[in-house]
Amino acid sequence: MIALTAAQVAAATGGRLHPADLDPATVVSGAVVVDSRQVEPGSLFVALPGEHVDGHDFASTAVSGGARLVLAARELADDAGDALPSVVVEDVERALGDLAREVLVLLREAAAEPGGAGLQVIGVTGSVGKTTTKDLLAQLCTAAGPTVAPVKSFNNEIGLPLTVLRADEQTRFLVLEMGASGPGHLTYLTDIAPPDVAVVLVVGHAHLGGFGGIEAVARAKSEIVTGLAPGGVAVLNADDDRVRAMADLAPGPVATFGTTSTADVRAVDLRVDRAGRAAFTLDAGPVPPVEGDAPGERRRADVALRLVGEHHAHNALAAAAAALAVGLPLDDVAAGLGAADALSPHRMHVVDRPDGITVVDDSYNANPDSVRAALRALAVLAGRERRSVAVLGEMMELGPDARAEHEAIGLQVVRLNVGLTVVVGKGALGIAAGAQREGSWGDEVAIVDDVDAAAALLERELRPGDVVLVKSSQDAGLWRLGDLLTAGGAGATEVPA
Repeated sequence: MIALTAAQVAAATGGRLHPADLDPATVVSGAVVVDSRQVEPGSLFVALPGEHVDGHDFASTAVSGGARLVLAARELADDAGDALPSVVVEDVERALGDLAREVLVLLREAAAEPGGAGLQVIGVTGSVGKTTTKDLLAQLCTAAGPTVAPVKSFNNEIGLPLTVLRADEQTRFLVLEMGASGPGHLTYLTDIAPPDVAVVLVVGHAHLGGFGGIEAVARAKSEIVTGLAPGGVAVLNADDDRVRAMADLAPGPVATFGTTSTADVRAVDLRVDRAGRAAFTLDAGPVPPVEGDAPGERRRADVALRLVGEHHAHNALAAAAAALAVGLPLDDVAAGLGAADALSPHRMHVVDRPDGITVVDDSYNANPDSVRAALRALAVLAGRERRSVAVLGEMMELGPDARAEHEAIGLQVVRLNVGLTVVVGKGALGIAAGAQREGSWGDEVAIVDDVDAAAALLERELRPGDVVLVKSSQDAGLWRLGDLLTAGGAGATEVPA
């Protein structure tokens, strides 16, 4: 974070200094953290209350570890009764957002000065693909200048402000993942960090329980478009009707991406190799498009992704369109996409084990759209020669459509000829019902109670040559199985040295 005095932190958050004689010129110059174990000299420790732990209980430890100031909801003291240097606010979470908003204002003012970094903020949202697109964009932007992007999926009312507060006067690109599980969430996030470029990927079936229906999801996702900074560019998926319609809400220029011939940034000759990796020709006009009747000149460059799954072609196109919108050259974008890796864990992480088993760990999260995409990738990887194994857990937050959506996944499992489907947990039972209704009988579908039972079953059933997909919502816990499988457990056979 940029250096701020205690007085500036208090002014930004509407808080008061404690103790009363705390020097208002006390400078916070280190990282802003919510975990006392991450404190460094000069840090601001944010004492967030939580479901299981309260950050206020760790404030003394944070100050002992070097924190210069605590953002807190009450006055605090150490074990000796001495007051801890604090800014006391009514709502710590909201104060964190207020601080991030003020810091971004200061950074933008500095960036606009002669010799400034020219900071540009890129926001990414969508029902699927946010984190992968964010990771691709971060790698493209880092090659062009100092870039700050979220760790893992820091995309909510806590993670986004923490990401903003990592930026400083040298930051040229601030890439932000913006998640929403209900109406108004993106409005809150864009109020903190109005994007200069707003990317909308897909309107899908994630978090339906929090929205109440697919049209409500579309309205909520459109909040990132209406929340653009003045003159900002909306980058929209031309292949999704609901996303494309958001162009009518954009306060400024619009650029589209997709496989359709009308997209400003499109994939031509899209193909997938036997390893499940997409390649295509990136075809792009000016981004954003030049106004007027005459079409802008289009350029082309070849892209071969290292990411597994055809669906990543759309993520790559979105990242390309956003990168072009902030001024990166087309050839650099294409080369960067080809060199980019999946940075975040449990997202289509493919491991070829020494025992001949291939594991596809996509267990970070799941919704109907992402599960279908992962199953298609599994089918490509397995081909006709290898057995495909899908270990599927519950897709959460689907509301009243949950049973039907799980059954629909079961139908697809059969239609893709998955050799063995392991259904984990009571919440995923609809997958088994759908598979059985489509005509899967006998040993093709197994039902287990939990992750431990799934691991035990795979220990017995897996054999060399199998391709195993692990997919569920994060809270279903299959990421633990993903870790076990990629480390060589659950079915590993001894391989001669």
